[in-house]
Amino acid sequence: MNLQKYPQMALSVEIIIFALHEQSLQVLLAQRTENPYQGQWAIPGGFVQEDESLDKAASRELSEKTGLEGVFLEQLYTFGEPQRDPRGRVVTVAYFALVPADAPIRENNLSEAAHVAWFPVERLPRLAFDHNDILSYALRRLRNKLEYTAVGFQLLPEYFTLSEIQRTYEIILGVRLDKRNFRRRILGANIIEPTMYKRTGEGRPAQLYRFRLDAVAEVKARRLFP
Repeated sequence: MNLQKYPQMALSVEIIIFALHEQSLQVLLAQRTENPYQGQWAIPGGFVQEDESLDKAASRELSEKTGLEGVFLEQLYTFGEPQRDPRGRVVTVAYFALVPADAPIRENNLSEAAHVAWFPVERLPRLAFDHNDILSYALRRLRNKLEYTAVGFQLLPEYFTLSEIQRTYEIILGVRLDKRNFRRRILGANIIEPTMYKRTGEGRPAQLYRFRLDAVAEVKARRLFP
């Protein structure tokens, strides 16, 4: 088969990087310095090199943009509308990454890559290309996965309180959850365990928990919340 007979196209990866900042779910965006869409905000990403797989390209882009390695990174969807990029035919494989609240993001890496900033998902600017649609799809996927997997714990530090777990769920879902019902269900799911540590501050010291390393990825957690 002669591949030169077929239309040539470019392949890219885009990384939707979610984190909890200032009591909101935020996404890292980069401001484009070149045309097309110069000056507009976009999802960080880049083109796949000839000698790397999609997953390797996504991990490389995440490392270049944040300095992070080993965080949750999952393939999301493929976007390939013919007119999505004015430069030519570009197929994008989107990934989303979940960054823990205490992750040491290297600001120097970010500034070297592009002009970047964190944006609350409920107050996004108009993005370049079809990136608003990509980000909306990623947010829906994250909220759906929160119902049947332990993915929400990827946004938490290693040790956390029950209140911090509940607040994480509330921020992502955009709803208030009943405290007693949530705690009963999250403890009953058998996916977290108490540690020997407590968090001190105003009031009683709060018990610190951690995600069980032997807990299955697909937890029976659909009824953790209404």
